[in-house]
Formats: sequence, structure tokens, C-alpha cells
Amino acid sequence: MSQIIKIGIPSKGRLRKDVLNIFKKNKLKLISERGDRDLFGSVKGKKNIQIIYLHAREIIERLADKSLDLGFSGFDLLKESEITVQNKIKVEKKYPFGQATLVVAVPQNWLDVFSMADLEEIAFEFKEKKKKRLRVSTKYPRLTREFFYNKGVTQFSLVKSHGSTEVAPFTDSSEIITDITSTGATLKANNLRIINDGYILKSELCMMVSKSSNKNKDFNRFTKLLTKY
Repeated sequence: MSQIIKIGIPSKGRLRKDVLNIFKKNKLKLISERGDRDLFGSVKGKKNIQIIYLHAREIIERLADKSLDLGFSGFDLLKESEITVQNKIKVEKKYPFGQATLVVAVPQNWLDVFSMADLEEIAFEFKEKKKKRLRVSTKYPRLTREFFYNKGVTQFSLVKSHGSTEVAPFTDSSEIITDITSTGATLKANNLRIINDGYILKSELCMMVSKSSNKNKDFNRFTKLLTKY
């Protein structure tokens, strides 16, 4: 009996559509018995493959704990995960989809802030004059902290965002944000702008494999097929 290959696909959003297109381009028909809301699926004619639809962030976790063999997710989400998680996952293929950049953005009316060095000055002003730290709202605390420290900005506190990060500076949740953007249009529409050297990480859709997976011929053949687009 062939070993079951478990594949994680994002359950919603643009990444899901991109992954479904990859399967379609390779003439692989995905089947879900209960329609689009079904969290499990299969590939027509491939009895040893199980599709599991998960949140893109969870796919990273499941690859690391061996409950998935292969998965599709964003490079940004992989790099935001703990090093111990990253070490258990291999990026097999980067696709020209889901391209976006994690950036540092400030309110448009911060007229004298154009660089991370300017931000460092502002952070010290907050500490000295207002007796509080500059607050940064983000869904990417790990990458944000690392980037700020590398740029010499140390006097800040992170505010974990769970929704629309762009509104945080205008609801007194934070002063600035870091967020993922593809065109910058949403930031601009919300009166925010990216600072000149505030580009943290470029991201795209990736096919990743668990380093712990038992790489048999079926697995390798199927993985190679999915690298074609």
C-alpha cells in the first residue's frame, strides 16, 4: 500500500487561488466531496494523496510537526516563524505569485521622517519627552523586531495586530506599523507611506516540504510535477 502524501493548501484568499491554478495548469483535478467549504480533498486519479485546507500560517506549523509532507504558503510566514520551525522546512520552489513586501509605514503627516535613522530619533524623543516607547503595530513581530534592531532602532514596543493594521495609527493603538503590501495602494489610501529604507522582506508563494517526510518515488515525482508552471 502506497504511503499517503499529505498536502496543505491555503483555505482562503489569493494564495488559495494561486495554488489551485498551479494544480490546474498541471492537469491535476482537485476534488472536495462537500464543495468549497470542505477542509479535506483529493486529487483525481491519485489515491495516495490527501489535500488538507488550512490557514497559510498553520501550514508552516504542520510542516514542522510532520503532520504535512508538503505545503504551500508565503515566504513571509515561513520567515516569521521560529528558527526551530524554519530548520524543519525546505523551500522547494518559489512561484511568481503572491508577491508582496513587508514594509515600515508611517502617517503621511510625519513630514520629517524618511528613514530608519529618522525613526530612531523619533523613538528617543518619545522616550525622553513623552516617557513612553514608540509603538509599532504588526502581524510580524519577529521580523519587525529583528529589522528594527539591525537598523539601530531599539526604543520601541510591538503591538500585535489581528486585523486591519493600517488603522492602528489613527485609533491610538500605535504610532506606526509594519505590514505586507503588494502595491502600496492600501497604505496610501489609509494616509500612510513607506519610509525610504523601510523594506523588511520580499515574499512570494512557495512550495515547501517537511524535512522529516519520507521521500519516496511518488513523493519526488509529484513534487517535481508541481514545480512546473
